[in-house]
Amino acid sequence: MLLVYLDLLSQPCRALHVLLTCTGIPHTVRTVALRKGEHRSAEFTKLNPMNKVPVVVDNNFILTESDAILKYLVTKYNAPEHWYPRQPERRARVDEYTAWHHSNTRPHAARVFILEVLLPTQTSAPVDEEQLNRALAQLDETLDKLESMFLRRQPFLCGDDVSVADLLAVCELMQPLGGDRDVLKDRPQLQRWRSRVQAAVGDSFDRAHAVLYALRDRRRARL
Repeated sequence: MLLVYLDLLSQPCRALHVLLTCTGIPHTVRTVALRKGEHRSAEFTKLNPMNKVPVVVDNNFILTESDAILKYLVTKYNAPEHWYPRQPERRARVDEYTAWHHSNTRPHAARVFILEVLLPTQTSAPVDEEQLNRALAQLDETLDKLESMFLRRQPFLCGDDVSVADLLAVCELMQPLGGDRDVLKDRPQLQRWRSRVQAAVGDSFDRAHAVLYALRDRRRARL
């Protein structure tokens, strides 16, 4: 039995949730509420001493790190090949993006959300506008690279079909929406890519992001 530990406020958890929904891989979800500190419980720490989600347990095989999890599940459960191609060059393109992702798309989009939503919520302090502007500038550089390198001649980040790379990227770039900030608002090329990813994964996209939409709507209601 495949057990999946996640919290859909987490970007990588949403990517995993979308993949599982789209592929129909049988699994059971165990929710780990980050806001309640459940990722620091003794029980969860035994699974992942790094205290991060997602984690999967597949017949006593424990795996952490979203990139490894997505690629493992696609391979183990014979999901459609476009998610993580078997042909070496096409697979290398996915690996190329996911290696870059962890030092670029992930931290830069996450930092905008942290500065604009998470820290003010936790501390009741106003947004540090200077830090936020620096973070937005850094994210803009990353978005430039996504357009000029990865989407230069193709509809998806790594080729002509959706892959795990697109899931990881789109879930990160949706995260600032929790602060009612669409970071792709002025980038039509990336908007079209996001729409293609949404079309490729169907209803699973909005189901995975429902908690983020709710956060955005609560923020709007307070303003």
